[in-house]
Amino acid sequence: MSDPELEAIRQQRLAQLQSQYKNNNAENKQAMEEKIQQMEDMRNSILSQVLDQSARARLNTLCLGKPEKGKMVEDMILSMAQRGQLPGKLGEKELISLLESVNQQTQRKTVVKFDRRRAALDSDDDL
Repeated sequence: MSDPELEAIRQQRLAQLQSQYKNNNAENKQAMEEKIQQMEDMRNSILSQVLDQSARARLNTLCLGKPEKGKMVEDMILSMAQRGQLPGKLGEKELISLLESVNQQTQRKTVVKFDRRRAALDSDDDL
């Protein structure tokens, strides 16, 4: 075989492999998106079974304002439901008490220290 023929075969094979990779990658991506959507649907159905309407509305409001905290509370409620720790549907009052307990656990204390001597010395030096 001459070099131009060999190069043409290589280019053809490379194009064929790239198209196969793109097709497989697109199929995998679509399958992952479907799986993620299915998981979200399952989460929402479990939450709607466990929470009453007012509690679900409050949780949605929390998710809009603080997504990371809302996700954490959702995960906590789902794990409690899977373990059977929830006797029935959670109402808004029970959800509020759960949120308060989460806030107490995750609350960070901030400490601010002022060095008044340094600030006083700096202001005297300017005069």
